[in-house]
Amino acid sequence: MTKKIDVEVSTLLDKLATELTPLLPNNPLIIGIHTGGSWLAEILHHRLAINEACGSLDISFYRDDFSRIGLNPQVKASDLPRDVSERQILLVDDVLHTGRTIRAAMNEIFDYGRPASIKLCVLVERNGRELPIQADYCGMNLELRPEQHVKLSGPENLSLLIEDSKS
Repeated sequence: MTKKIDVEVSTLLDKLATELTPLLPNNPLIIGIHTGGSWLAEILHHRLAINEACGSLDISFYRDDFSRIGLNPQVKASDLPRDVSERQILLVDDVLHTGRTIRAAMNEIFDYGRPASIKLCVLVERNGRELPIQADYCGMNLELRPEQHVKLSGPENLSLLIEDSKS
C-alpha cells in the first residue's frame, strides 16, 4: 500500500533554503545524491542563487551491499569538480534512513579530494539508523515501522510517499 504524506515538499524546501542561507558566504559546493537528492539539490541551488554548477553523485559502485543485491542497472556518471579539496560541501539527499547511502557518498567525495567540511541536508530523516550519521539540516522527521519506507516521487510535482511492504 502506498499513501501520500500530507506535506508540501516546496514548504520543506523553503524551510531548508532559509536554514542554509548562513552557509552562502562560505561558497559551498552543493552535491545531490542521485536521484531524489539531485532533484532537491538543483532546486536548493536555484533558490539560494549559487553561481557554481551543482554536482551530482551516483553512489552505486560505493554501496556496501551491491555484491548482495546486484548493481543498479541504470548507473549514471557522477558529476563533480575534479578537486573538492578544502571546499565546503553541502551534501543533499531525499531520505536519511540507515546512513549507508551517506557513507557511500562520502567515500566517493573523498576520491575527489579532502573537503574542508561536509554538511548533510535531507528532506526527511526517519528512524532506523544503522550508522552514526545524522543530518545537519532536515526538512522533517518521521517515525515509521520497519516495514514502511518513505520515497520522494518526481522530478515533476515532487511528493513524499510512504510505502508499506507488508500490504
